[in-house]
Amino acid sequence: MIVVTGATGSIGRALVALLPPGEVAAVTREPAGLGGPYAPGDLERPESIGAHLSPGDRLFLNSSLWPGVVDAHRAVVDLAREAGVAQVVTVSVRHARPGGRLGQDPHGRIDEHLRASGLPHAILRPGGFMQNLPGEVRDGRIHGSYGAAKVSYIDARDIAAAAAALLTAPVGPSATYTLTGPEAHTHDEIAAAVTAAIGRPVTYVDLPVPAMAAHLAAQGVPQGAATEVATMMREMETEDWASVTSAVEDLTGRPPRPLTAFLSEHAHAFGA
Repeated sequence: MIVVTGATGSIGRALVALLPPGEVAAVTREPAGLGGPYAPGDLERPESIGAHLSPGDRLFLNSSLWPGVVDAHRAVVDLAREAGVAQVVTVSVRHARPGGRLGQDPHGRIDEHLRASGLPHAILRPGGFMQNLPGEVRDGRIHGSYGAAKVSYIDARDIAAAAAALLTAPVGPSATYTLTGPEAHTHDEIAAAVTAAIGRPVTYVDLPVPAMAAHLAAQGVPQGAATEVATMMREMETEDWASVTSAVEDLTGRPPRPLTAFLSEHAHAFGA
């Protein structure tokens, strides 16, 4: 059995659709959001995930970030080891490391625990998700403090495809995969691509870190998190978010979707 946590998320939903019917336990606490068979479970109660694990199972471990995420994921990893799970595939983030900014720190600590568990595993480390781009456009503008940094965004469906390939193939050596799209773009280039896709002008507005933090705070982001987000954006000019890898194609046999294809397919998501 392949046990999929986060089954109603952008990655989990796509993953469930790619896996063999009848061989998937789609774990969720919100069955109405799945639209198909599910297994009740909640990462805030790790034992509810452990109840679905049996010897030889494969586990996909993924969730949003929340204050208890590190302890919860570590507990599920421990339960997976006790149950005799054959493999854990987990979604991390590019440059994950303890002490890193935002999601890099919790993901880094979870990754360390998984490696130390001795379980066969695959750690997937994507960068930015293309699915987040529609939410970045407001009143024809994308605000950020990226400067001229190039970022290799990836379609969440390609992350799901990579996970599906790992979960359905014979278990191989444990490894960490940096997942990217096929190219990297500045946010000026992204704005131009969105403009072409939706037929309305979209511009990128680059702000200094304090101004971007204030912009995020005005939208309701807590001040500390707003400053972290804006600082991380600026640091992308010096920390590598631009290089692309062949990992998606190596695992799935096909290249990842380019930004233009995603935008063409999701132009409606950018609203009026």
